[in-house]
Amino acid sequence: MGLENDATEMFLMSGWATGYSFRCDIVDYSRSPQALRMAWTCWLFYLSKFIELLDTVFFVVRKKNGQVTFLHVYHHTIMSFTWWFGVKFAPGGLGTFHALVNCIVHIFMYSYYGLCALGPNYQKYLWWKKYMTAIQLIQFVVITVHIGQFFLMKNCQYQYPIFLYVIWSYGVSFMILFLNFWYYAYTRGQRLPKNTINKSKEE
Repeated sequence: MGLENDATEMFLMSGWATGYSFRCDIVDYSRSPQALRMAWTCWLFYLSKFIELLDTVFFVVRKKNGQVTFLHVYHHTIMSFTWWFGVKFAPGGLGTFHALVNCIVHIFMYSYYGLCALGPNYQKYLWWKKYMTAIQLIQFVVITVHIGQFFLMKNCQYQYPIFLYVIWSYGVSFMILFLNFWYYAYTRGQRLPKNTINKSKEE
């Protein structure tokens, strides 16, 4: 969780709390301290995706293959792959907003799983699991709306629009998968079918 806290602070101080408009924020390719800090923050976020990929390794080693679901593999592989291109060519601007939101959500998420790991005595503090899923759904709505405004702008000179299409696709696809999770887990009150979605940890 410390890495998520650091990345959140760095994203904020590199632009999102220090001058970005939350609309047409282009990539700053200068060597200014703020631009370099944003580039470093993007690399840090990119590396964190590989740390998260270790979840899959741990599941396989512990022979919990039922937890290696479609969403689990989809999320970890696509984020690692696409973020290499993002951090290589566009380390900054409006294409990094989803990373900031993702880091904030991960702070809540890893707090929840930290309490889970402490054992049965802490189960009484885990009443907010349903709200964790709601927070994640809100994350995808916010990301989709934020990126979606680009398609309505008449003159936004963001340098790599292809990344915005990819991010928008993230938001929509994960929103659909988590709505499916919500339906099975909280509306029907059933365990999820295999190969659908694993647990609310995925984002």
